[in-house]
Amino acid sequence: MSDDLAGDDAGLVQPPPTIARTGAVAAAGLDLDPDRVVPKRQIRAWALWDWATQPFNTVILTFIFTALYLTTEAFLPADIVALGEDDPAYVAALDDLAAGLGLGITIAGLLIAVVAPVLGQRSDAAGRRKVWLGVSTALLVVCMALLVVVEADPAFFWLGVSLIAAGSVFSEIAGVNYNAMLVQVSTPTTVGRVSGLGWGFGYLGGIIALVLVVVAYAFDWFGLPEDGGLPFRLVALGCAIWTIVFSIPIFRHVPEAPAPPGRERVGFFRSYVLLGREIARIFRESRQTFWFLLASAVYRDGLAGVFTFGAVLASISFGFGFLEVVAFGIGANLIAGVSTIIAGRFDDRFGARAVILFALGGLVVSGLVVFALSGQGKLVFWIFGLALTAFVGPVQAASRSLLARVTPAGREGEIFGLYATTGRAASFLAPALWTAFITWFGATIFGVLGIVVILAAGLVLMLFVKPGAHAQLGDRAG
Repeated sequence: MSDDLAGDDAGLVQPPPTIARTGAVAAAGLDLDPDRVVPKRQIRAWALWDWATQPFNTVILTFIFTALYLTTEAFLPADIVALGEDDPAYVAALDDLAAGLGLGITIAGLLIAVVAPVLGQRSDAAGRRKVWLGVSTALLVVCMALLVVVEADPAFFWLGVSLIAAGSVFSEIAGVNYNAMLVQVSTPTTVGRVSGLGWGFGYLGGIIALVLVVVAYAFDWFGLPEDGGLPFRLVALGCAIWTIVFSIPIFRHVPEAPAPPGRERVGFFRSYVLLGREIARIFRESRQTFWFLLASAVYRDGLAGVFTFGAVLASISFGFGFLEVVAFGIGANLIAGVSTIIAGRFDDRFGARAVILFALGGLVVSGLVVFALSGQGKLVFWIFGLALTAFVGPVQAASRSLLARVTPAGREGEIFGLYATTGRAASFLAPALWTAFITWFGATIFGVLGIVVILAAGLVLMLFVKPGAHAQLGDRAG
């Protein structure tokens, strides 16, 4: 962390006074004590949680456990495997595994959409944000650790799917409280950089975890017996241990946020009534927060599509082999992490909205170039595919910091819960258009246009989100 962000051991040295103001609400959480000094130890501890939990997404969900283990012939009946890879029954059986995993993740997504905002609301009202972060992180660790018993046998497939789906629920709920804690470790002048630091740490942590797994794979798992999928099961256990070790700092060094005065504490089901009232209140009193939640739901699904289908596109449309796909994945995470940390400075200087609009524009242009020049070979995807990932991280980090800027004080968990819910509500858009464009035009490369359409729609919606002009901190203080 650089000196101008971290400061000395006593706390955070304030950067130049020009900041992005919002004007969205009378008092956002960041505005309650804008001149406070945040110890650098708290900032680092908060950012490390992203590092700690990223292996679940990178290693388990994306590249290793599900892609190379859970949805492979290791979980097919022996008589199906004996038919060979070219047999229609074999192909159909693999499709069933992928569909089963998709079903589990879909159910998890629906559950997140239902419970995330209410749990965020309740943690705000009770002043137990860090407690809920600890509980959900611990449950995520348990899900990862239990994957060690998922042997390479059809009988264990649904156990594996269930554990991964449950882990995604606990990961998202933990993320709601983690995101809400952003206002505790930042000020109006540093929120962009601190948010970017967390996202950057997450990407870099995922890279290191992925590299460790790939090295072990390249060296034949260092002699481990591969019966029953033991190496993959131990990888999952390793991810659980990783999360335990690197999540300790946030619980040691970041204090719990006190309960805001005057907040009504009610039962779980009554919370949904209050949630409905809060959405209506946000629409009336903080219209920009409302519209930002809508716009971000659209373009965040496009961002998810970039990473979800990037490896598929590289393999099918550009002929990448296994090692090339993995190398691209590592490079993509590295570039996304570095660009996110750098973009955090522009966030604080020019405003999160400007960063989001610029990065979304870059994503649309890069996607169109990938499509238009696809006939030129792999180099096109290496250059412009990685360019796509360079813009993803800044959009994610700037979205989090913008939401922190337009969130009413004392309701951070609730609003970030809504942020998670709106993202899930639109999560079908990118997959649907990806599939539709490929079906209509008969080639995988056309799926890129489906994702570009979603990103462009999010860009247009974001143009209508105008949380305020820049102002001098001195002017506001005066």
